[in-house]
Amino acid sequence: MLEKFYPYEYVEDVFTIDYAKLYGMGYRAIIFDIDNTLVPHGADSTDPIEELFRNIHAAGFKTLLLSNNNEKRILRFKKEIDTLYISEAEKPSPDAFLKAASLLQTDKNRIVVVGDQLFTDIYGANKAGMASILVKYIGYYKKEWKGYTRYLEKVVLFLYSLNKKCQHRLYTNESE
Repeated sequence: MLEKFYPYEYVEDVFTIDYAKLYGMGYRAIIFDIDNTLVPHGADSTDPIEELFRNIHAAGFKTLLLSNNNEKRILRFKKEIDTLYISEAEKPSPDAFLKAASLLQTDKNRIVVVGDQLFTDIYGANKAGMASILVKYIGYYKKEWKGYTRYLEKVVLFLYSLNKKCQHRLYTNESE
């Protein structure tokens, strides 16, 4: 029942993803959420994120930003990043993820979705039949109010941690 919310992988952040391994496995496109995945909520892009996108593109990946934010927010974020995007995506609707696959001109089985929320990014990817990587949301270790959804996510992630067959479905990072 809860497996529909389980990511294929759960990692610290976008910088700990093994992109070379994903490419070697045949993945050719990556769909990223923005807020709390790449940068803190509402923040502009940073030099390390821009360099990450340059490196991902140089490795041969296509990228797309899939966000429930409006176009103005996305354009402000991607000012220095050459990537496709879909605004007001209405995640977790699988329609947005499938539209992203069409824009990327890539089969959905060769796309990985990276996001920070189980109930939008991961659930939507799973409903669309795409591999998913959950990153700890930026601010994960802060003691500030996070909203009810984050507490529900903690329960689902605890159950995920007990279900070994659903973990490491993409790869195992040997350095862990």
